[in-house]
Amino acid sequence: MAKKNFLEKKDVCIVAYGETKIDRATGKTAYELGAEVAAQLFEKTKLKPKDIDGLGIIHPLSEAPNTFMSTYVAEYLGLTPRWCQTTDIGGGSCTGNVARAAMALQAGMCETVMLVNADAPSTINRSDYGSYRSEFWHPVGVQGPPGAFGFLMNRYAQQYELDYRGLGALAVAQRKGAVKNPNAYAKFRQEITVDDYLNSRLVSTPLRLLDSVMFADGGNGMIMMTTERAKSLGFKKLVHPIAYSEITNFNGPEQTPDITETGFSVSGPDALALAGMKPGDIQQFHPYDDFLIAVMLKLEQIGFCKRGEGSQYLRDTDLSPTGKLPINTGGGQIGAGQPGLAGGGVNLIEAVRQLMGEAEGRQVANPKNAMVTGIGVIPYGRNWTTSATMILSA
Repeated sequence: MAKKNFLEKKDVCIVAYGETKIDRATGKTAYELGAEVAAQLFEKTKLKPKDIDGLGIIHPLSEAPNTFMSTYVAEYLGLTPRWCQTTDIGGGSCTGNVARAAMALQAGMCETVMLVNADAPSTINRSDYGSYRSEFWHPVGVQGPPGAFGFLMNRYAQQYELDYRGLGALAVAQRKGAVKNPNAYAKFRQEITVDDYLNSRLVSTPLRLLDSVMFADGGNGMIMMTTERAKSLGFKKLVHPIAYSEITNFNGPEQTPDITETGFSVSGPDALALAGMKPGDIQQFHPYDDFLIAVMLKLEQIGFCKRGEGSQYLRDTDLSPTGKLPINTGGGQIGAGQPGLAGGGVNLIEAVRQLMGEAEGRQVANPKNAMVTGIGVIPYGRNWTTSATMILSA
């Protein structure tokens, strides 16, 4: 069935973004971190709480028991929204909420949306996933995503050549971005080498410490409104979401799926087709990066390179802001730290920052577009659950 691109008219836009520093064990709550983001957004836009009539949030690991999260966030921030959204597709929630907010704006449910992503899992993590993952993995010692991605890397290496120097090149490129990102976790703001990557401790063979993301605390967010309203209020730097596609539980009916086959083989090409673009038209790529292998698989399955050639592509391609395909120019989550389920916002906010021309020290020249992805949830026996792809334009 042919899909209609609900973003093709560029009738909604992002007018401002905010982001806290990423840090470990801050002692802060998701509410406090979200309030820091909101304060930045109010300062940048000169809007006031009474002007915000839409609110979209993620469901934080640190506040997992709260089944009324969006209403409590509204109370904490002093907002009276006419539209609320809590999205629970893991790391895909941040990009997912941009799409959901766009539809709410187009439907006239609200005029000005604040999206707030905040989490503090290195201070307190109150998640309890249940289902097959805790039933069949945890009792035998497969403790979460590192174990799962170790299996995934082993499977990929059986199918194709996996050049670890390519993954190392990606780790090096992202860390260089973190060095130039003042919001990155302070201890990560030093360069590494490919040899540092290769010599880093094995965590779940063949997955290394520097393949992996680190939980931290932090927040990020943005203000969205219709393009017409943004122009009437005098906003000059507008970023438009121009295509979006997501898929959850890819190959769900398959009981023994290939763990290396992901939903990005669907959502990536779909988003490109909706935007009337090809992979070569993408100027910069900001993929969700809980593990380096995830970035590599997306490059292959979205179409930036051929299947089985992802690590060689990473090894041989300039990934810097001045290169052929800039990737996660602010460090991504592996380079800057992962603020829990606000992590997807790290990649998203960097893309918006780039398109607004405000990525000091790492700016891509003449920014016109960016692709952002979100990964949601690591389930039992298959790859990640949600695969979300968004294309933005200046």
